Amino acid sequence: MNSIFRKVSIPDLVAKSQVKKLNRSLGLLDLIFLGVGCVIGTGIFVITGVVAAKSAGPALLISFIIAGVACALAALCYAEFSSAVPVSGSVYTYTYATLGEIFAFLIGWDLMLEYVLAVSAVATGWSSYFQSLIAGFGIYIPDILTQAPGTGKGAIINLPAVIIILLITALVSRGVKESTRFNNVMVFIKLSVILAFIAAGAGYVKPENWTPFAPFGFKGIVTSAATVFFSYIGFDVIATASEEVKNPKKNMPIGIIASLGICTFLYMVVSLILTGMVPYTKLNVGDPVSFALKAVGQDQMAGIISVGAVAGITTVLLALIYAQVRLSYSMSRDGLLPKRLSVVHKKYKTPFSNTWLTGIVAAAIAGFVDLTTLAHLVNMGTLAAFTLVSIAIIVLRVKHPEIKASFRVPFVPVLPAISALFCVYLTLSLPAITWISFLIWLIAGLAVYLFYGKKHSHLNQR
Repeated sequence: MNSIFRKVSIPDLVAKSQVKKLNRSLGLLDLIFLGVGCVIGTGIFVITGVVAAKSAGPALLISFIIAGVACALAALCYAEFSSAVPVSGSVYTYTYATLGEIFAFLIGWDLMLEYVLAVSAVATGWSSYFQSLIAGFGIYIPDILTQAPGTGKGAIINLPAVIIILLITALVSRGVKESTRFNNVMVFIKLSVILAFIAAGAGYVKPENWTPFAPFGFKGIVTSAATVFFSYIGFDVIATASEEVKNPKKNMPIGIIASLGICTFLYMVVSLILTGMVPYTKLNVGDPVSFALKAVGQDQMAGIISVGAVAGITTVLLALIYAQVRLSYSMSRDGLLPKRLSVVHKKYKTPFSNTWLTGIVAAAIAGFVDLTTLAHLVNMGTLAAFTLVSIAIIVLRVKHPEIKASFRVPFVPVLPAISALFCVYLTLSLPAITWISFLIWLIAGLAVYLFYGKKHSHLNQR
């Protein structure tokens, strides 16, 4: 039992991060844009309408606030860890240093599923907006090439989703600086389009559309909060970039907290304007923002929004693929996954093979699997990660009081404990099938750890 709870020492982690295999080329603005690029995407452009129509109504604003508070509490914990232990791997690495190897492997295994499914789900949303955009120019892709099999119309593959994933994979594999330059441009376009929607839509808000404000009651608000949690996935991606940041102890905490604050504010404003422009019952569509603008006669602005949505969702794909590769890179470097995943390309200074493996798997899922039912599973993985990082901060303070961080969570252990309980509460709102699927994946991960990871772990070899 002692062997599965063994921990890696924090000085060893820091020393390992200082062996410069990866380029330290990211500044503070790059980090903030990486976080905003990953967080703002399907949350604003896709999920808002469905959740408002099915479970929240205009009270979607409250759901975003609840989910944002849960994320903010976890973000404080991420900020302290990222400044104290500036090492790739995010919550996997933090858990390895505080709670032990078995917990680290399982949360890493959980996040690998979360990131890959999120890439596939986001690519599906990108495909819908892309088709809507080119349709405005009279270009149509045959139905059989725009949906996963089993979704009707004789579909055999979602080709746009496959192509965009492979293109982003090629970009990420060539270097982090090249990726962030592209990401920064796309994020600027996305933020400009969102601000344009706010400016254009505010004049069409009808207060009577906010009545009734909470048609599904408090239960609907909480259920929606657990669902829109998907919209906040991304700020933790910053924590996976520690070994490629110029000044991680200073820039990591600021990047995490600033990106989450910007995104939460925009979510609140957009949800309020969206439900004020159109009755919530009509928002159950794949492109609610464009739909709302068309409903008030702003067809030209709706077309611009489609451009912003395509750009915005593209940055989400980039950040998720980046995070997944850095996570599996860290696990491989520790011996818990095959060594091939941590081999760094001599020219590009990236985990090249790992990046392409991730991209091909995600593309296959997006092309051939209907992902509608899997969004909850992604939320479950995120909530589990946030729960563990909150607990790990308490352990860090107790077991390693000598560790100095440039940012420290206030009111420990009370605030991290509230964060953990908040996340657990939100998981209880998810459907039973989500829990069953989550447990099956964890059992599979436990088998992989016991038959491979435990034996090949570098701590075991010592």
